[in-house]
Amino acid sequence: MSARFLGLAAVLAASFFLSSGSDAKATKAARPVPAVSYEAEARLISIYKLIGSGQARAALPLAEQLTKNFPTFQLGHLVYGDLLKLQTRPVTMLGDLPEGMNKPNQMAALAELREESMQRVKALQEPPPAGTIPSQILGLTARNKHVILVDASKSRLYLLENGPAGLKIIQNHYISVGKAGTGKYAQGDFKTPLGVYYLTTPINPKLLAPLYGGGALPINYPNPFDLRQGKSGNGIWLHGTMPGRYSRQVKASDGCVVLANPDLRQLMETVAVKSTPVIIANKLQWVKPALLAPERQQFETSFHAWQAAKNAGQTDHLRDFYMSDFNSYGRKLDTWWPRTLEEIAKAKGRPFQWSEVSALIWRPDASEKSPNVMVVTYDEIQPSAKQAVTKRHYWMQSGNQWKIFFEGVIAPS
Repeated sequence: MSARFLGLAAVLAASFFLSSGSDAKATKAARPVPAVSYEAEARLISIYKLIGSGQARAALPLAEQLTKNFPTFQLGHLVYGDLLKLQTRPVTMLGDLPEGMNKPNQMAALAELREESMQRVKALQEPPPAGTIPSQILGLTARNKHVILVDASKSRLYLLENGPAGLKIIQNHYISVGKAGTGKYAQGDFKTPLGVYYLTTPINPKLLAPLYGGGALPINYPNPFDLRQGKSGNGIWLHGTMPGRYSRQVKASDGCVVLANPDLRQLMETVAVKSTPVIIANKLQWVKPALLAPERQQFETSFHAWQAAKNAGQTDHLRDFYMSDFNSYGRKLDTWWPRTLEEIAKAKGRPFQWSEVSALIWRPDASEKSPNVMVVTYDEIQPSAKQAVTKRHYWMQSGNQWKIFFEGVIAPS
């Protein structure tokens, strides 16, 4: 391996997951790279692999072709430029500028590209362990065919498919979040919210400005837990970018989650609105499903007790399951409660039926100073009705007890 090449190979070996061999033609076995649907990114990672394994000459034509196929993909140009420089001088860092070209604006742009590059490869270097699921998912039903998960620490969106064999990752995309990071609290704070959400009605691409690319998938921010915390703002979407744009800063939006347009199209073609959860976390925790069983069983004890009280018509006991500051779309408990009493009276002792019960847990950061929250969606058939109604609960944990602070109808089943 030439001395000129050693510097860049070492940077890649240390910064990414690649190893540089002692022979230019030798390649060491690297960790398997998970498949990614984003073609430009996948080709860039292949180039990184070649550089890290000492095959600069093989990487050069691939980098050149990448810039031709994706002329606005700035990271592709960055790597191609470095490979060209290797022909004449050593390269010691990604985006190595010659002397005299390190002006503040150029260095700032390079820093953003380097951060983007690191985030793209970090997610591939550290894929979720096999046989694990995100710790927020305690229970899904067949209706929840997919789950969208955003890991801000890796600038990554994962789409999980819920099938007979369990959950598996089927899409894996680079994303950008708000300019001020995550933890949205107020309108205009340029932060992306953290929590458990659901997709709502998609927005017709014809109604969108070019800034949003090929479409937008809104989420239900602020949800009832957000409102309880006094959070404000609206219009949080998963959306695309200006046409032909691929590189984006890690923090680039006004609070939305931003994907490349091909990735967004693939996502929109796959997921169903209203039944698809969207979990946005600073850092996802992937665990073996068995580790979540005790937490799930503890909550199910409370949920089944609530069901039993409603079926038995034990209204005083049933009311104990609701928090004193309960709120349902602006109605406080005293205003909302008569509707529940009416439902029980109409049942005349006949049992309610429940199905399609899903449970997702949100564990707030320590800075939020809030207990865990359970988001439960279910179909309920009242004895006097022929059609199920989809409802959603928000439960809050207090010690070993769970109590409801929101209950509302979502949509007919």
